[in-house]
Amino acid sequence: MAVNKNVMIIPAIKRVGNNRKEDETPKLRVAAYCRVSTDSDEQASSYEVQIEHYTEFIKKNSEWEFAGIFADDGISGTNTKNRDEFNRMIDECMAGKIDMVITKSISRFARNTLDCLQYIRKLKDKNVAVYFEKENINTLDAKGEIMLTIMASLAQQESQSLSQNVKLGYQYRYQQGEVMVNCSRFLGYTKDENKRLVIVPEEAEIVKRIYREYLEGSSMDKIKKGLEADGILTGAGKKRWHTSTIRKILSNEKYIGDALLQKTYTVDFLTKKRVVNNGIVPQYYVENNHEAIIPREIFMQVQEELVRRSKGLFLASRKWLLRSFGETIYVQSFISLLFF
Repeated sequence: MAVNKNVMIIPAIKRVGNNRKEDETPKLRVAAYCRVSTDSDEQASSYEVQIEHYTEFIKKNSEWEFAGIFADDGISGTNTKNRDEFNRMIDECMAGKIDMVITKSISRFARNTLDCLQYIRKLKDKNVAVYFEKENINTLDAKGEIMLTIMASLAQQESQSLSQNVKLGYQYRYQQGEVMVNCSRFLGYTKDENKRLVIVPEEAEIVKRIYREYLEGSSMDKIKKGLEADGILTGAGKKRWHTSTIRKILSNEKYIGDALLQKTYTVDFLTKKRVVNNGIVPQYYVENNHEAIIPREIFMQVQEELVRRSKGLFLASRKWLLRSFGETIYVQSFISLLFF
């Protein structure tokens, strides 16, 4: 026997953003993300303009509720690790406090395709839209992710090209013998108005003390303890010294007025990871670039002493291993030191 069924259609309620039950037609909570890549005066002006623009843009829309401006000033866009405001914005989106994020362009949001898509999908799972003004892309649209993938890839290529141009610029400067040194942690020197290295007299005395005590027979550990006992700060302004810092000072050619350029190089333009240059890329040695703190003959004596003590330590270790464990264990220990 047939039964007549009554079917009632309940239409879907189209919502953008995190659904809230308390209001029948809740306002969309909209935030904006701004970023400029450098801290120059021109870029700082752009930064202020972006904040003012988005504040006004969001507040004048009667269907939107202002959810804040998140702005990173002078931070690179190739990764999101050091963008505090970006990460705070993502956290608030995930906590359900933001329904939509507006930003100027994909390159302002992220130049790393992987990062960009990862965050977009993460927000999409929470029903949070990201709108890119320049590209006119809303990530909750059907075509949004396809367009986003293409545009983000182009932005990453642009960043890679820029990185390559910067690298070539450095190579040209190196070839011209132009020395670029970060003096914020460099004990003994600062820069003048022409960006030339100049001696800081009181710091130079600390460097001379380290060289003198080492040649007089003090170990790096003894030098370290002496500096700490006298309340002398490191080049970074720290009270605690490390023997590795002492070693770097004792082997730094800049203290004789020379400069070895490109001791390290960047292996990945996205992560900015730098590694020691073991001949993979060219190096440039510039002699007599600036005023010396340590006489050249003293510096060479220190280098010879560093080698002599290293050999002495090796021989002492060899004797101790042989005496304690015998030939077989010594060979095994030596191999492990070489390869592990």
